Amino acid sequence: MMRSPSCSKQGISVPTLLLDTHVALWLVADPDRLGPFTEAALANIDNEVVVSVASVWEASIKAALGKLRAPVELWSEVERSGITLIPIERDDAIDAAALPPHHRDPFDRMLIAQAQRRSATLVTVDSWVRAYDVRTLTADT
Repeated sequence: MMRSPSCSKQGISVPTLLLDTHVALWLVADPDRLGPFTEAALANIDNEVVVSVASVWEASIKAALGKLRAPVELWSEVERSGITLIPIERDDAIDAAALPPHHRDPFDRMLIAQAQRRSATLVTVDSWVRAYDVRTLTADT
């Protein structure tokens, strides 16, 4: 799926969709796994779609360990599709560490903290995310 390059919407609040790592992978390598509602939300140029550098880190580690087969050009394809890569900021790390211990995976905790700090909707299929105070969009709907 190709998105139009984002135009700066100065002064306008734009809904932000933060893709969980698996959703970013599906978007490039297996888009049929995304549900029609999710596809429509991701294609809507009024939504800002972002992927955390934490997802790049997580997928790279899993690929190096042989636990994940991802296209070499995955992250370049993600950026070419008009999706913005967001950095991990100091306050993201502090907030991720302060989250209740409902889930222990540090990458998932980072995505939750980033979604909370940016008032973003986390696009995921992981139901455990609902234990946290974060908006979600179920990726396969």
